[in-house]
Amino acid sequence: MQKTIVNSWNEWDPLRHVIVGRADDCHIPPRSLRWMPPRDVLLTVGSEMLEATMSYRCRWFEYLNYRPLMQQYFDEDPNFRHESAPKPRLTDADYHPDYLSEKIGDAKRLAWAAKKFFVTTEEEPLFDAADVLRFGRDLVVQHGFTTNLKGIEWLRRHFPDHRVHTVNFPGDPYPIHIDATFTPLRPGLILNNPHRRLPDDQRKMYTDNGWEIVDAATPAHNTPPPLCYSSPWLSMNLLVLDPKTVYVEKSEVYQAEQMDKLGMEVVEVELRDAYAFGGGLHCCTADVYRAGKCEDYFPSLSILP
Repeated sequence: MQKTIVNSWNEWDPLRHVIVGRADDCHIPPRSLRWMPPRDVLLTVGSEMLEATMSYRCRWFEYLNYRPLMQQYFDEDPNFRHESAPKPRLTDADYHPDYLSEKIGDAKRLAWAAKKFFVTTEEEPLFDAADVLRFGRDLVVQHGFTTNLKGIEWLRRHFPDHRVHTVNFPGDPYPIHIDATFTPLRPGLILNNPHRRLPDDQRKMYTDNGWEIVDAATPAHNTPPPLCYSSPWLSMNLLVLDPKTVYVEKSEVYQAEQMDKLGMEVVEVELRDAYAFGGGLHCCTADVYRAGKCEDYFPSLSILP
């Protein structure tokens, strides 16, 4: 039996080994340790797998599901590093009171998002792994509901050899995780949710380095399936197998058509009925091994002024 190798530096190198979440024995609302989306909990950077702090109280213990795998990888790969961010207390001081009140409409929430005022405070470092995108030497992290600025600063100190960039998307009144908003497909190409465009002042590092940011196709569905708390934009929650191949949820015909026009081979996967357990194809997986090395995809940032 082949032993595990842990190595993944970006979102698009050829995928060789991946953790796939299981919805078995899950409950809505959650009342067990089992959950589907490992991408929310585990961040793989090179040979390290980092357990996120998590920002939902109901997900505090979720990391325990993956400890047997972490132990296996530690035994099989001598270069593997298993790291865990400090577990937060998640007291009332971590949240702005009444922020999620049903009396508050989307217009006010959008105004708050534009001001970068979110439900989480800066009491202690908080981040979910699904708010982080890996671009080789650069890590792009969304500041929003599930990741605060202290969490981003913790990541910056934890990965001193990386450049860590903060992004936010003012068009999203509920900014939870980045992977239904901003999806890199291959070097030089990113999908962006057209309702949550990256602000102009945050685009410079991409435009200066030849990256194209294109609007994602319209979802095939106007609403999420029953019991799903995500938006219809899980349509762009894609899993890239390699720079020429992408997994797309089978019913998302417009997204599949766009991928074809962008020169990618589309592999259809039926997953919509599982959305209620935590998300789409990117959410419900976590990279273990992608065949590649750490590269600099934003070389202009390395030029000293």
